[in-house]
Amino acid sequence: MQRDGDRTKLFTRRAAMLGGIQSALIATLVGRLYYLQVVESDRYKTLAEDNRFNLRLIPPPRGHITDRFGEPLAINRQNYRVSLIGEDIYRRARTSAQREAAVAAILDALGQIVPLSDYDRARVQRDLKRRRAFVPVTIRETLAWEEMASIQVNKPGLPGIIIEEGLTRFYPQGALASHLLGYVSSVSEEELTGDPLLELPGFRIGKQGIEKVYDLALRGQSGTTRVEVNAFGRVMDEQMTEEARSGAEVVLTIDMRLQEFASHRLGEESASVVVMDVHTGEVLALASTPAYDPNAFTRGLSSQEWQELVKNPRSPLTNKAIAGQYSPGSTFKMVVALAGLEAGVIKPQQTVFCPGHMQLGSHRFHCWKRGGHGSVNLVDALAQSCDVYFYEVARRCGIDRIADMAKRFGIGEMQNLGLPGERLGLMPSRAWKTATMGEPWHQGETLNAGIGQGYVLTTPLQLAVMTARLANGGLRVNPILSRMPTKPPPGGFMAANAAPEPPPPASMGLAKMHLDVVCAGMSAVVNGPRGTARAAAIPVPGWEMSGKTGTTQVRRITMRERETGVRKEESLPWELRNHALFVCFAPENAPKYALALCVEHGGGGSSAAAPIARDIMLETLRLDPARRRPGEETPVAALPPEARALLERAYAAAQVALPDADGAADGDDSADETGDTGEIIVR
Repeated sequence: MQRDGDRTKLFTRRAAMLGGIQSALIATLVGRLYYLQVVESDRYKTLAEDNRFNLRLIPPPRGHITDRFGEPLAINRQNYRVSLIGEDIYRRARTSAQREAAVAAILDALGQIVPLSDYDRARVQRDLKRRRAFVPVTIRETLAWEEMASIQVNKPGLPGIIIEEGLTRFYPQGALASHLLGYVSSVSEEELTGDPLLELPGFRIGKQGIEKVYDLALRGQSGTTRVEVNAFGRVMDEQMTEEARSGAEVVLTIDMRLQEFASHRLGEESASVVVMDVHTGEVLALASTPAYDPNAFTRGLSSQEWQELVKNPRSPLTNKAIAGQYSPGSTFKMVVALAGLEAGVIKPQQTVFCPGHMQLGSHRFHCWKRGGHGSVNLVDALAQSCDVYFYEVARRCGIDRIADMAKRFGIGEMQNLGLPGERLGLMPSRAWKTATMGEPWHQGETLNAGIGQGYVLTTPLQLAVMTARLANGGLRVNPILSRMPTKPPPGGFMAANAAPEPPPPASMGLAKMHLDVVCAGMSAVVNGPRGTARAAAIPVPGWEMSGKTGTTQVRRITMRERETGVRKEESLPWELRNHALFVCFAPENAPKYALALCVEHGGGGSSAAAPIARDIMLETLRLDPARRRPGEETPVAALPPEARALLERAYAAAQVALPDADGAADGDDSADETGDTGEIIVR
């Protein structure tokens, strides 16, 4: 009996202990439930709502780009794309092979309506495997309206196929301003900065040109949408919370009418031209040919299209106006003349005798004119582009004085126009050669530099700046494409295309009489009886043009060839022909516009470059972008007969219609292709 009592007591103690433990556990559980459901209820309610509702970014419409008169250069266009939702065609397919076969059948049916490449098919199959079945996979973008309508009509027989709408970048001017505008493309891995906007599928950013420079301003501000999702991430409901804000509109200084004419006038040549206001620095036209269609980059280039662009010997992807580096040739002689005048080593009326060459030690430096020019002063030397005269000026001046003057005119200096890819060029000096080559400077190299050859390299943009500073009386004007800041203010959004007016350009401290005599020489080049560009004159009172031809060699002329006769340019392969250059400003009595033009392997500056430059300058004066409003340009029919005839031939050469309905282009400009063949020198 005692043992049974002990057992009863032991059982009772154990039951009490278990009951106490259970009570403690229940109390702990109840306390925890109270803590979670009462004390922390707000927190977990918020977490549950966050799991249920997601905030998603809405990409903003990209800002537009226009010319100075509001002509659209880059806009957004409605984009239709066809996509595929995998789960809509997976319902009867159980295995992976059956799913692939079902997708292939749908793509085959769709391919009967819109063309699909093998790459598109493979990409769709790959993306369907990587994504959840309910997430749409894009098949093709930028569908034409007819293609979209055909898909909608046949949609009952295309399960899983949907049409989505969006915006895509469109360049209404096509290739006419491609080097200026650049293009947009998808974000690469290297360009991810942590901005969630850049991680959105299909989001595009500027890759070249203005699109890249003003990318932050053009992007705008993203919006957000609040969506309700289930446990698998499927969108169940969508509520708009904040709309996206469009990017800022960027207004350029370009006049698209002039840009279009300049591009057409350059034609199929590998060439470039820059037109700028000599007082404000505004760039009115900047064309490089051949060009490319930026819309092709928006839709995506095929491998064949890309190879055609990169293998083209005329380099359509290069903006030659800012990245083409050329020996300036005789267009550099104004700088050499000013260096000599400012240093006091020459006088305007002092003459130099040109027998056709200059002897320096055992080496003979030739003039382009075999028999020489005889005795010439500064104006005559510029008008006839006498090499011997400038050999002598360079010898007296020395390379360092020439380099100093060249730098003041922007040669060998970055112009900071704002476009990616601008090249520096080169203005050599004694210190430069010692630092880069470890060799002393030789006097023969000074003579070569005196006629813009040797180590001297410039871009057409630098030549345009040089010409503008000559024409405006020696003011350090700088080129600009837009007065808009390239980035939004810190913490703000750029909504206006406004910027403070820049300070007036500073004087370079050159004597007015020296500038006047050099400009007189440039006038004689075009309007004088023996000027190298006299066939390219503008015979309209008040519209006269001053300029300078330049012809630079890309091959060495041997002594044997000089003795037997230099080969004609047209008999040489294209890549061995001389570069043709021309710089000018007009009107010469009250300069407004400066122009620089280079035709790669074009031959002579007077025969190849000057007529094109004359036509573009004539159209610039007719349009007068600094004063006109849209539609207020001078009608062609109202021009003097001489100007009207020239412009008719110019439009015929550009192969575009005259803006006036009554204008008749006869297409005969052969009379303007005469004149001296330019200068030929040896390095």
